[in-house]
Amino acid sequence: MDSHHHWHTGDDTRRMRRVALSVIVPAGLVTLVALIWLWPSGADAVEESGRADQFRGVVVDVENVPCPEPPGTSGQDQSAAEGTDNGTDNGCGTAWVRLSEGADKDKEVQVALPNGPGAPSVEESDKVVLITTPTPDGPTYAIVDHQRSNGLWLLAIAFVLAVIAFARWRGLSALIGLAVTFVLLLLFVVPAILAGESPLLVAIVGSAAIMLTVLYLTHGFAFSTSVAVLGTLASLTLTGVLASVSVASLHLTGFADESSTYLGMVHSVNTEGLLLAGIVIGSLGVLDDVTVTQAATVTELARANPDYRFTDLYCAGTRVGRSHIASVINTIVLAYAGSSLPLLILISANDSSLGHVVSTQVIAQEIVRSVVATLGLIAAVPITTALAAATARTTIADAGTDTKTDAAVRLAPAEQ
Repeated sequence: MDSHHHWHTGDDTRRMRRVALSVIVPAGLVTLVALIWLWPSGADAVEESGRADQFRGVVVDVENVPCPEPPGTSGQDQSAAEGTDNGTDNGCGTAWVRLSEGADKDKEVQVALPNGPGAPSVEESDKVVLITTPTPDGPTYAIVDHQRSNGLWLLAIAFVLAVIAFARWRGLSALIGLAVTFVLLLLFVVPAILAGESPLLVAIVGSAAIMLTVLYLTHGFAFSTSVAVLGTLASLTLTGVLASVSVASLHLTGFADESSTYLGMVHSVNTEGLLLAGIVIGSLGVLDDVTVTQAATVTELARANPDYRFTDLYCAGTRVGRSHIASVINTIVLAYAGSSLPLLILISANDSSLGHVVSTQVIAQEIVRSVVATLGLIAAVPITTALAAATARTTIADAGTDTKTDAAVRLAPAEQ
């Protein structure tokens, strides 16, 4: 027990101090300087041209009317069209909405029922979101979505309570780390990219800031956390290099959907850099999981069996890492497949050949995301395991020497 206590409080603290001073502190200082340098100022705010103002409101009444007959349809076709409400859930007609905010608060306005693919289904008492468009006769309103703030707050509260109930103080620190991640993403990464900074550089700085803050905040200032930070830094650097080489060699431009096209054309965002930034940020979350697991596993193995050498710790930790990587690979592929499911179904419906499907830019980008992220994860296991095994083995040797000295001191009075 004394040797374990000495190992955790003495050597652990000194070694963590040396590692922090030699690698982590310089990395943290560089990240802080880059964060301040790239942080978007008020002057960098992007002008929102053509954006319609949004207001909240409550539907107080819905008035349905028969839909007009489309040109060139017969009576039978018209009956069929009326039976399907012109292909929409709302049919034709108007709704009266009481505004909940703005200069016209509490005023009831008449709007046309929303129609078309994806249009919200509207009923009386629904809380909705409206946009306004100025006209010579005054502003006109249109329903564009439902209000979801109350439901989202309930889910967020349930999530927080479940995490704290299960993980207690560790869960609370994890929630604080999650809040830090959201703050950096929403207040630094997104505005800096919109302000014209290099998306890849912003992603690297933002990821480093998230990693250095969240890992220590969540897992404490332990030596295993420092090892996980070093492993994550090395693996994240490798991921960024592999992503850059893959995107350049495959001539991927980042123009894959309407969102990226809009950002590139309207806001002049570098879409290729945005693709690289997405790969780096997306890989960080899984890398954290793998490196923390490997560092903690090797640390616990060293504490459980002080006789383990470097090779024993490395081999045992690698076996755990192989199992972890095997499951994470499937998780990554399923996550990307789930986010791209509509696209996969559309391509399948067009009956395109497999070779043509894979070579299209949209699918090629997802393949690059999956493969590069997986290669980074695979590299994280041996890197982090070797770092943890080397430091833990040296610490055990020191602890063993101290144990023999303590034993000799305890036996001395008896021998005398």
